[in-house]
Amino acid sequence: MRILQCVGDIDPALGGSVEAARQLSMALDGLGHAVELVTLRPPQAQWMAAWTGAVHYAGPAFTRYLYSRRLSDWIARRAGQFDAIVIHGLWRYTSAGAWRGLRGHSVPYFVFPHGMLDPYFKRAFPWKHLQKKICWHWVERSVVRDARAVLFTCDEERQRARFTFRSYACRERVLGLGIARPAGDGAAEKQEFLAAYPELAGMRVALFLGRIHPKKGCDVLIRAFARVARRDATLRLVIAGPDECGWQSELKRLAAQLSIGERVVWTGPLYGALKWGAMRAADVFVLPSHAENFGITVAEAMACSLPVLMSKEVNIWREIVTDGAGMAAADNLEGTAFLLDRWLAMPDTERDQMRANALRSFSERFELDRFAHEFVECLKSA
Repeated sequence: MRILQCVGDIDPALGGSVEAARQLSMALDGLGHAVELVTLRPPQAQWMAAWTGAVHYAGPAFTRYLYSRRLSDWIARRAGQFDAIVIHGLWRYTSAGAWRGLRGHSVPYFVFPHGMLDPYFKRAFPWKHLQKKICWHWVERSVVRDARAVLFTCDEERQRARFTFRSYACRERVLGLGIARPAGDGAAEKQEFLAAYPELAGMRVALFLGRIHPKKGCDVLIRAFARVARRDATLRLVIAGPDECGWQSELKRLAAQLSIGERVVWTGPLYGALKWGAMRAADVFVLPSHAENFGITVAEAMACSLPVLMSKEVNIWREIVTDGAGMAAADNLEGTAFLLDRWLAMPDTERDQMRANALRSFSERFELDRFAHEFVECLKSA
């Protein structure tokens, strides 16, 4: 099959949806399918090198909406070259432009919302939701309605999407998501990370890896860590990720006020061997997010046999708890502190079993090759 993926921006710092699209391209190429990409922000050479197949630029794009006059014409001219088109995300002109370009064509398109229909944003950011509401009635509801299928990563995401906007109608399909197993030398990656952060050698590490953003609950995590830190003098919190909205300095002040400033390590964004090394060096992965569609980093942690402590706002929490690969609680201070406290109180045998369960759960649910085969069958059946 010839497949085109539409992604507004392929900057890896943007997180889950970009990484999901990249991994999908890699897996489809491995199965012998021809995959290309169109994007609206100028892709840097080092970003393009990580993608399989041709990368096309249909910009320039303007404003945060990434409006581009070229995209619709670009899609219209090339649509017939593809068997299917996959749109990643909403609320950028990527979706509207692709939809407009495909009018009059018989090529099926599919939409991965990646959690962008979650009602959390309605509660947390009412002004942004008002803007999205206008955009929904203007074009996005048509994008969703006319798609051959809207692809959800889990049933929780599908259920939540139904309660965000009126006039919601689409062909729903729960497909899951997958990532590739880390291919490097785990021991070497761990040593590389510890060489970069020698203060963590011999310590017990709770790892947060993701965008530093209020949605992720970083402040809740710091306060919860302060509650339990006295239980173990070797316990350290690593916060790794890009400071997306200039929040990190405030969080550092919070840690200092709570007298744990020296026990929190800030690494900035980690990529490649350093990222995997952080996973290998950690003892537990923590994500107290207030809204998380899937959590690519959750699956990555599990691929490294790392148990996960997460909020019940991470949409795949039920699957992980069922598999004994982690624990979940409310996305507040009490819930996060409870998870850390319970994990610290576990005997080593239980923690070791949870590590084994994490890897097994990853293999059974989130392995990239398994997901890619299911994705291709979805396209063919449509």
